[in-house]
Amino acid sequence: MSAVQRVGLIGAGYIATWHADAIRACKDAQLVAICDVSASAAEGMAQGYGVAAYTSIADMAGAVDAVHILTPPNLHHALALECIEAGLHVIVEKPVALSVAETQEIVDAAAQKGVQFAAGHNFLGVPGYQRLKSAVKAGDLGRINAIEVNWCLPLGPLRAGPYGLWLLQEPRNLLLELGAHPYAFAVDLLGELKILSAELNQPVTLPGGAIRHQSWRVLARAGTVDVNFNFSMVETYDDRSLTVRGSSGMARLDYAADTLVTARDNTSDLVMNPLIKQLSLSWQHLREGTVNAARQLSSLNQKSPYGLSFRGTTNAIYDAIRWGRPVDARYDGAAALKVMQALEATLGKVDLPLDPEPVKGTPKPTVMVIGGTGFIGRNLTRRLVAQGYDVRVLSRGKTGPFDDIADHVETVSVSLSDKDALIDAMEGIDAVFNLAKSMDKTWQDALKNDVGTAVRIGEACLEAGVKRLIYTGTIASYDMSDGDLVITEDTDFGDMEERNMYARSKAECERRLLEMYEARGLPVTIARPGIVVGEGGPLQHWGIGRWHGAGAVRLWGDGKHNLPFVLADDISDGLIRMMQTEAAIGESFNLIGEPMMSGRDYFDAINDALGARINVSSGDLTTFYAADGLKFALKKYVLRKKGLSRPSLQDWKSRAHYAQFDNTRPKEVLGWQPETDKAAFIEKAITRANLFGL
Repeated sequence: MSAVQRVGLIGAGYIATWHADAIRACKDAQLVAICDVSASAAEGMAQGYGVAAYTSIADMAGAVDAVHILTPPNLHHALALECIEAGLHVIVEKPVALSVAETQEIVDAAAQKGVQFAAGHNFLGVPGYQRLKSAVKAGDLGRINAIEVNWCLPLGPLRAGPYGLWLLQEPRNLLLELGAHPYAFAVDLLGELKILSAELNQPVTLPGGAIRHQSWRVLARAGTVDVNFNFSMVETYDDRSLTVRGSSGMARLDYAADTLVTARDNTSDLVMNPLIKQLSLSWQHLREGTVNAARQLSSLNQKSPYGLSFRGTTNAIYDAIRWGRPVDARYDGAAALKVMQALEATLGKVDLPLDPEPVKGTPKPTVMVIGGTGFIGRNLTRRLVAQGYDVRVLSRGKTGPFDDIADHVETVSVSLSDKDALIDAMEGIDAVFNLAKSMDKTWQDALKNDVGTAVRIGEACLEAGVKRLIYTGTIASYDMSDGDLVITEDTDFGDMEERNMYARSKAECERRLLEMYEARGLPVTIARPGIVVGEGGPLQHWGIGRWHGAGAVRLWGDGKHNLPFVLADDISDGLIRMMQTEAAIGESFNLIGEPMMSGRDYFDAINDALGARINVSSGDLTTFYAADGLKFALKKYVLRKKGLSRPSLQDWKSRAHYAQFDNTRPKEVLGWQPETDKAAFIEKAITRANLFGL
């Protein structure tokens, strides 16, 4: 018997957890290592899975037999060649590379070294796709004449950032990132694709002036079969589907939901024929929905359609590797090359817009914004420049959405875990805005990643001689469950141990920083923004409710009371005033706009201004709490996850923002004047906010 393959993951980002869970469920593979250039990222994920952490491939290579390369795509080619040279099997996330030439190099190198290469086209592992493929192969749909593959899913970063993501750095990256899955379906079913035409539409201008198209329409052919690809990235109904039309029937696979429904003609008379056809479709929809619901419930959501896609792919790849068979044709080098050839040919059919050249100049920053590429950070940075300040933005990447004001903004990449590097970055800086946040699942992680980072930045400010640190907390730290309560800056947070992790962590950050003010003279000011809306913000704002796609939201509560909305422009104005006002040192300010509207009023205004009726329903917070309790129990006692905490019922009710706010202090101390006119508020928050990307 061949040995179970020891597997390491290269890259500890979001997608890595899906790969890790799939490997753990695979009988032919064992997860043993996580590798990431960020030691904290590698160690954090490795600790959660009980495996070793590494920061270099060279150090990890001797401990693994195979690797999954999960980094940004521009790194895939070099990393794959390095791992192949080390004698490792390589599974590379899509897109495998950036060109046919790079893909060919990977395929050739693996063949020469005698190791296996596989492409991570995971949606080909969805169970429903295997049923569809079998039906096509058996001739159940007759002679195939056309297929249509849709990838219609909102891409929030196009409208709200972050803009430093690889997929937004160049116009072609959108197709390379999103096109691999739809093209992989067509290649696997039909073989090599001939791209006939491609059309771009629905452009959006990113901060800095770059243009990206949110709609791609591609016409192709495979032999005698017509192939249509539709990509839509605006706020649209989620339609990720594969439709196959033949002479005897038509099948539609929703590959994101793993549901397959087939329509066929029947031999009934003209009266009964349409009824029987619709009854058949109804039964199939019921069957698919019931099977999926039962599967997810019985597996505690470990077998979601997306999770099953990774499991199916991982099982197929390691079954071949472990037993010395060729990799499944869905994932082998030949398929990867055909997919990349089609992507490259498509890019050759379109005239992609050229990104504007960054404005030339040498900034002399006196202000630093940490988290400057986020929603509030972008707005703040631009407002600072408009007021005559040069800004240094700290970002994970080396580029930011400020090419049009690059003569006043410099973007630097500094690890927030490196205090010495932070101190160096603060050279010449008078004021620091800390807008960073860490979304952690355990209190220990929050203490390390969020609280520890806030304190480290505070210490760096002291050692660098910074004159003002403005830290953004959150109004979520308040208990807002009582509708009769009016909250001011003097309102106590209360007991935080049974609060949600974000609210608790932010409160602890505030407490530590104010201690540093009292004990060491840290010149800190605390800002607590409300529900921030405006241009550059998301449609699907989770401060208002729980979203189910772009067209449906379940409010936190009944949605009939005023919510603490505030415009992004007003937030930036308040933050800048905190920097400029000596009396703000050691103080905190709740930046809440004037009472304008409830949650239901907000969605009514969206419909009135933009003609988009969103399905809005009330959310019973006791029900939310009970469901959360059930999930908590299953995670803790069945899945054996450690370090979890459960927010109280009061905390859940607080999410509805029942309490009202008194914004007198920022008005009196800072001279802050948030928008007071409702029509003007709606114009800025909704009409001109590009919420739908159109």
